[in-house]
Amino acid sequence: MDYEIIYSRRKTLSLCIKNTRLIIRAPLGTPKRKIEEAINSHREWIEKHTERQKNKEERFAGLSDKQIAELKRQARKVLSAKAEYYSALMGVDFGRISITSAKTRFGSCSSKGDIAFSYRLMLYPEAAVDYVVVHELAHRKEMNHSKAFYKIVEDILPDYKERRKLLRG
Repeated sequence: MDYEIIYSRRKTLSLCIKNTRLIIRAPLGTPKRKIEEAINSHREWIEKHTERQKNKEERFAGLSDKQIAELKRQARKVLSAKAEYYSALMGVDFGRISITSAKTRFGSCSSKGDIAFSYRLMLYPEAAVDYVVVHELAHRKEMNHSKAFYKIVEDILPDYKERRKLLRG
């Protein structure tokens, strides 16, 4: 398996998949043997997440500049309307909405209340889109992913776990 090791002043070893490549973050001086053991013990997780990344890349492959421009226009219109609707329902406000080309993150919310959504979200079912909008707006009440945060999401979308799964393929 192709992988990259990034050594730094950290205490733990972590694995992540980025663009179908395994990235290992390890404390300075970690023996190669220990890294190989981590890879072997997490092989199932690595294969599952590598496959997810491949599926995402295939979904976005081959979009023309014209198609991307149309998806961005559609995203601005649809996501702005959904943010207005759900923010009123949730009793929160937000700053400005921007549409990005982010590949690994469907949305984000800044501490100032500005929300960014990836145009790629438009390639997913509406139930998934609604989940991302509610998720980002929930950060206006809780800037974390605590139980309290997910309770806010669940109050609006009781089936949020099923909706979230729609984003993983």
